[in-house]
Amino acid sequence: MSDEEVIRRRLMIDGDGTGDDRRLNMFLKNLTKWAMSDDASGDEGSLTYERLMSQLSQCEFSIAKSQQGCKMNAIELENYETLYKQIDSGTELVKAEIVQAKEELNKAKQIRRNRMEYDALAKVINQQPDRKETEARLAELKAELQSMQACQDGLDAKLEMRRKQFHVLVTSIHQLQQMLDEEQPEEGADCSAADSPMDAS
Repeated sequence: MSDEEVIRRRLMIDGDGTGDDRRLNMFLKNLTKWAMSDDASGDEGSLTYERLMSQLSQCEFSIAKSQQGCKMNAIELENYETLYKQIDSGTELVKAEIVQAKEELNKAKQIRRNRMEYDALAKVINQQPDRKETEARLAELKAELQSMQACQDGLDAKLEMRRKQFHVLVTSIHQLQQMLDEEQPEEGADCSAADSPMDAS
């Protein structure tokens, strides 16, 4: 038997380190000694028998204790499995809650940004004049614009009239110049005709 098998058997017999293997070895040794003894029925044999029964009771108690320990371990293992499943489901639930909380946080941040923008716009709006003042100022500006437009229309009409007058004047000048240009040769011819009789005389 190899050392590894010996160690494995020892662990199987005395896994918890409570000395069960030593107790079983002692029981087996005393049982063999009692069975091979010639005086098994005497007082010494009865005492050995009582001692063997006590050791056997201890071994049975140790076995029952180990079995109960195994049962308790199995129950604890089931409890741990159930607890693990609960923790796992709880973890998933917490993850879902975290995702929802992040979404709510993003919404809250957006709402806060919107409120800050609204406040800034409200400050800008409050700095501006109210509607009545704006409408009154707009009416004044419209009246001023209409007055200026009427003035400009008058000036444009005046300018157009002056332009027409100037055009008539320029046209008259050109016509007069043309008439003068046409009259100068005729006047020269008349002068020549007047000089001829004088030359003849």
